[in-house]
Amino acid sequence: MPVHPAVPRPEYPRPQFVRAEWQCLNGSWQFERDPGDSGLERGLLDRDLTGEIVVPFCPESELSGVGDPDFHAAVWYRRTVRVPEGWAGQRVLLHFQAVDHDATVWVDGVEAGRHRGGFTPFSCDLAAAADPAHTYTVVVRARDPRGGPQARGKQATSYEGRGAHYGRTTGIWQTVWMEPVPAVRLGRPRITPSVAASAFRITVPVTAGAAAGRAGYQVRVTVSDQNGEVLQARARADVDLAPELWLPLPAGRVRLWSPEDPHLYDLRVDLLDGDGAVADTAESYAGLRSVSIDGQAVLLNGEVRFQRLVLDQGFYPDGLMTAPTDEALRHDIDLAVAAGFNGARLHQKVFEERYLYHADRAGFLVWGEFGDWGANMEGPAGDNQQPTASFVTQWVEAVERDYSHPSIVGWCPLNETWQRLHDRITVLDDVTWGMYLATKAADQTRPVVDASGYAHRVPGADVYDSHCYEQDPERFGELMNGLADGTPYVNADPDGTAWSVPYAGQPYFCSEFGGIWWNPDVRPDESSWGYGERPTSEEELQERFAGLVAVLLDDPRMFGYCYTQLTDVFQEQNGIYRFDRTSKLDVSRIRAAQLRPAAIEQDER
Repeated sequence: MPVHPAVPRPEYPRPQFVRAEWQCLNGSWQFERDPGDSGLERGLLDRDLTGEIVVPFCPESELSGVGDPDFHAAVWYRRTVRVPEGWAGQRVLLHFQAVDHDATVWVDGVEAGRHRGGFTPFSCDLAAAADPAHTYTVVVRARDPRGGPQARGKQATSYEGRGAHYGRTTGIWQTVWMEPVPAVRLGRPRITPSVAASAFRITVPVTAGAAAGRAGYQVRVTVSDQNGEVLQARARADVDLAPELWLPLPAGRVRLWSPEDPHLYDLRVDLLDGDGAVADTAESYAGLRSVSIDGQAVLLNGEVRFQRLVLDQGFYPDGLMTAPTDEALRHDIDLAVAAGFNGARLHQKVFEERYLYHADRAGFLVWGEFGDWGANMEGPAGDNQQPTASFVTQWVEAVERDYSHPSIVGWCPLNETWQRLHDRITVLDDVTWGMYLATKAADQTRPVVDASGYAHRVPGADVYDSHCYEQDPERFGELMNGLADGTPYVNADPDGTAWSVPYAGQPYFCSEFGGIWWNPDVRPDESSWGYGERPTSEEELQERFAGLVAVLLDDPRMFGYCYTQLTDVFQEQNGIYRFDRTSKLDVSRIRAAQLRPAAIEQDER
């Protein structure tokens, strides 16, 4: 459906499950702050709101037109919606890609849905049988309390950002949209590649309303490449809740997905009714690639692949957690590749799915992560982390959303959960185990690190890692060389008290290092920081970077690294690029330092 050019972020927000008919609801909405969270009692549900906001940008951001960086205990949104005439009589789903943090949605004054969690999408009914003659009123309340344990990621709980915490995001911060669907309809397919069998396994949920039957229904999946249709398969949709199809590719049409050749197959998924007519249809895509472990190496398509990752936090000066344009998402990947990285840790945030769409097409390797910071209540040592049950539910939603993206090569549910290890089982232990087991239950095809750095709590987890910001390459090498005898660098309390269960010989990488503080244009009154002593010149920075990288590239047991970070973010000025994505150093030298073969890639296996 054509979108008016004035609508911001008009691109389709769910690129691996695309229906032809949809309508973007971004743009101007009524808006009102509710500092006492008393809006429901004061009648905000039933009246026009006093201000305006540009969705999908949060009220703290410049792009929203509000630009209020203060705390917002609750905010309200309101707009009217008309359903296109061609959708008459169909069920219309109202989709919210992300609302921070607790959302309630009303349609025509009746509650239509609730959702907790600021990073994952949810849906509710706009109308069970759409009436184009009717104007629907949608009201959204988003609550974002300042205190208590909450998955915030890098959002500051102080008024001004400080250290590694930045500006907040409250309310709607990703696309709002709607689409018509039949009573019996397709759910989002789960696409599992099998390189060993040169095949795809595709599981397609089928939803039927209470009064709708699906006797005689079938699911049909068609796989195509640049030369046309490759194969087609069908399965009954009236005997299994989620029909499963096995699609073996003909020998002459097998092409693996990799950074060098990010080949994607096109998929069309059709739901056929009892008469063989198409009742619902959607477009998708898939990449044929595998991730596996061989000793201490992580393999892509059966070959050792050293992962040269960069930490990407996904913040923007004008949009905060929301990219100003779709092109901005793609551009961040281009910047990383230009600097010699082949992937990224998407740090302390579940990124917009459009980012993964671009990563899939670029052959860019990604570790998916959850924004779990906000659980540290700074209580007694050993009990300070207080993640809630919702951390698990929100993370499962993220894994389910992103399962089918070939660019994702690993999962990281938690990050730097510093808490002392002792002889009692704590909330942190329960939630870490819960998030790890839930990830493994949802996805057996990718490695999982239980927590990046600091508090590893799952013995024998797929991957073990550490964070080390030592700036002297020689000293950094001394800290890292223990991997040779099975005693790698492990984060611990400064007094030596353990935070983690012992290393068990699994693949290991330094998943945060560097963070070299460099802002050649820093003003005397500007807040600016990075790790260690600031270099006195760019030449010193380049030598330090090359020395640190060499330590990890030359270790035959190190499967990868993650350098901090891609761009400056507010006061944290240790990026390869400035916050506005302009260059501040010779990127070609950063690239050259990384692109020689890693020792683990040359090891004969």
